[in-house]
Amino acid sequence: MRRLLIAIPFVWLLALFIVPFLIVFKISLSDLAVAIPPYTPTLDPADGWAGFKHFLSQLDWENYVWLTEDALYWKAYLSSLKIAVISTLLTLLVGYPIAYGMARAPEEWRAMLFMLVILPFWTSFLIRVYSWMGILSQEGYLNQFLLWIGAINEPLVILNTNIAVYIGIVYTYLPFMILPIYAALEKLDISLLEAAEDLGCSRFSAFWLVTVPLSKQGIVAGSFLVFIPTIGEFVIPSLLGGSRTLMIGKVLWEEFFSNRDWPVASAVAVVLLLILIIPIVLFQRNEQKQREAGK
Repeated sequence: MRRLLIAIPFVWLLALFIVPFLIVFKISLSDLAVAIPPYTPTLDPADGWAGFKHFLSQLDWENYVWLTEDALYWKAYLSSLKIAVISTLLTLLVGYPIAYGMARAPEEWRAMLFMLVILPFWTSFLIRVYSWMGILSQEGYLNQFLLWIGAINEPLVILNTNIAVYIGIVYTYLPFMILPIYAALEKLDISLLEAAEDLGCSRFSAFWLVTVPLSKQGIVAGSFLVFIPTIGEFVIPSLLGGSRTLMIGKVLWEEFFSNRDWPVASAVAVVLLLILIIPIVLFQRNEQKQREAGK
């Protein structure tokens, strides 16, 4: 039974990650063709071991080389990284105070505050993004409110800009930042803060030297939960950012469905996955070394 329980996550990982990744990687090494599907397979399982050896001897990396030659792709990767990093920092700045307030709230209020945080998930993701189009447009509620209070003289152009993308991402992924930080702060021993203040620390110093380091795991987990889906985001930049917002998710969509260039699109997806996996693996190794050093 113990082996079965251990095997379940590995089987899940094999079926839903490793196998699809190998299929996409195989397509990325294929050639574009006018057919259905629109590529010429370079590996046919029916050929057996001989076909696999031929596949290894004829590996063609032209699709990956093409990604380095066309400026569109590396600019899209850099733009996606920039937007994902800034969005993660903004989400952290907004989410940490909310999580801290939830953790310090009276215990009878925490369940209600927790429900309010996850309440947006009861509505369709697409509907929530569309609602921001009505809020941020030049005739939207935000401009109407600012004009009504006299803060501006003419409507602001927010929709179809990177600012709208940041707003949409922070709003959409804010619960993913709040919940891990809240879980870390809720377990924090208040006596540690009292001891720091007794030793001469101000409240801010005690917060910075005690609370923030002890909530590090929640901050890291929340940052990963925001950064990873943001870098490949497609819906938010398409609806709120318009044509001027360049992100790799939009490029991937256009290659698959507009250009029908599945080999290049698969190469884009493989590189994107490597960009996401490498930092996670390095971070896990660093955390393991720190735990071993602490022992």
